[in-house]
Amino acid sequence: MNKAVIDSSALIAFLKDESFSLNELEPILSHGVISSVNACEVATVLARLGMPITIIDELINETIGAVVSFDKELSLAAAKLWELTKSYGLSLGDRACIALGQKLQLPIYTADKIWKEVNLDNIDIRLIR
Repeated sequence: MNKAVIDSSALIAFLKDESFSLNELEPILSHGVISSVNACEVATVLARLGMPITIIDELINETIGAVVSFDKELSLAAAKLWELTKSYGLSLGDRACIALGQKLQLPIYTADKIWKEVNLDNIDIRLIR
């Protein structure tokens, strides 16, 4: 059963072994989901660090419960979020993550501090420290 949506910033912090994220995320990652857009962001960061794509694929598969495809429904929901979040400068990846959290009605874990300033109804944003 899925318990949370994981933003790329939170997963990257966890994979980089940043101590603030370990205790909070480790228990939920195997039951967490991530958008395919956010999985791409994580893979890109790791590839820039020199990690081979095959290892990145294994790491994502072993760490996160599921990767959810960014389909038409999610793309329209993310586009709709643009108007509500433009003053905060949220990226497509940010909005893809929030749209997935809205759709699944799950809490969203992020390391992006600006998200706590975003006031969106019925969205549970949890900032990892």
